[in-house]
Amino acid sequence: MTLKGKNVGFAFTGSHCTMDKVMPYLKGIVIEGAEVFPIFSTAVCQTDTRFGDAKKWLAQVESITGRTPISTIVEAEPIGPQGFLDVMVIAPCTGNTLAKLTNGITDGAVLMAAKAHLRNKKPLVLAISTNDGLGFNAKNIGIAINTAHIYLVPFGQDNPEEKSNSLVAMMQHLPETIEQALSGKQIQPMLIQYK
Repeated sequence: MTLKGKNVGFAFTGSHCTMDKVMPYLKGIVIEGAEVFPIFSTAVCQTDTRFGDAKKWLAQVESITGRTPISTIVEAEPIGPQGFLDVMVIAPCTGNTLAKLTNGITDGAVLMAAKAHLRNKKPLVLAISTNDGLGFNAKNIGIAINTAHIYLVPFGQDNPEEKSNSLVAMMQHLPETIEQALSGKQIQPMLIQYK
């Protein structure tokens, strides 16, 4: 399957240390011929970190996609009634975003976009990046796995010795996860050894 001609919503949340790992796959989706509609959380829009400032991420994503990211609830809301996305991706998906999503909280552009997209019963792909995936967020991962139209990029413990609760998606599996999700399938195995 190819993504040529597909409309892909691609959302970024505040796991700033993971942003660089996601960019090559965003480029790949564009190169395949997809129309990409970027979406930024408030943390990505407004936070400067040692991994890059907000303007850097904005410029990079605009350069790759040719679009200014959706960054407000008002901008994200039409995704539902217009139904123009074939698939939506949240990569990286922080524990905070995951917890809000699985508990029905819609307080920002990414969560509104996800909620609006899911109402159309189309695939939502999550690439988790959370320090508490085996802590407080374990239950939310379980909810996501068991929710229709939600698919997870294979993930594992990125540093079990020093951060035993931390789980991170293996971004190299993102393209195949999207393709499988468009066919209504969860890529397997989902739990893998992180490398």
